[in-house]
Amino acid sequence: MKVGSTGFLVAGLFVLSIVSGMLGLGVAFAAVPFLALFLPDLVHQVQPLSLLLNGLTALFAAFGFWRGGHLDWSRAIPLAVVTTVFAPLGALAAQRIDPLLIWAIYLAAVVYLAYRLFRPARERPGSEGFRTALVLAAPISVLSGLLGVGPGFLLMPTLVIVGFPTKRAAGINAFAVTPPSFSALIPHLPSAIWDPTLSISLLVVGAIGAFAGATIASRWVPATRLKQLFGVLIVVMTAYKIAVMIV
Repeated sequence: MKVGSTGFLVAGLFVLSIVSGMLGLGVAFAAVPFLALFLPDLVHQVQPLSLLLNGLTALFAAFGFWRGGHLDWSRAIPLAVVTTVFAPLGALAAQRIDPLLIWAIYLAAVVYLAYRLFRPARERPGSEGFRTALVLAAPISVLSGLLGVGPGFLLMPTLVIVGFPTKRAAGINAFAVTPPSFSALIPHLPSAIWDPTLSISLLVVGAIGAFAGATIASRWVPATRLKQLFGVLIVVMTAYKIAVMIV
């Protein structure tokens, strides 16, 4: 890879990590299409690197939200257990399921969640709402494993919809998606292709960007604006994925 391309890739990943950190997400939802512009092998280069980046950026985002007082450990830990157990199942099944079917299910879920995000929601993070999120975390994790991304992009709006305040949902989500990102990486390791210099550079800027984004969001961004930002982001990413599928 040329030096100019590497510099642009690192700078772009840094920006994406800031945005993902603000929303309590790992960066994989945006890193997969972004890295695919520079790396030719989706399965052996892009997906393993994206999962590794996702786990690290989610971890640093969780740290940022924890420092801001928005990480509910009693909810985050059980969700992390569910996502960690189910994410590798999707990664193992990815070789046996038609990718078009996977993307169709994913896009349907994203469209529904985007629609619900733009509707007024009453904050009611009680035990019933959490149980709903816990049950939905299993299929969300399997689907994310199938696609080679972390479950946060679908789990975050789910937490908001069932009633969690946006910043609290972001903190819970950031921690909950960290372990499954690494567990979903395991099936990719035997065949993964790594560029050590590029990987280390991306991991460093990803960690810095995610922590900075989470700190900014937890301290200075109003919860309503954060929810709106996620709503816009989920619509943009959906439109992009639809365009890619059509082309």
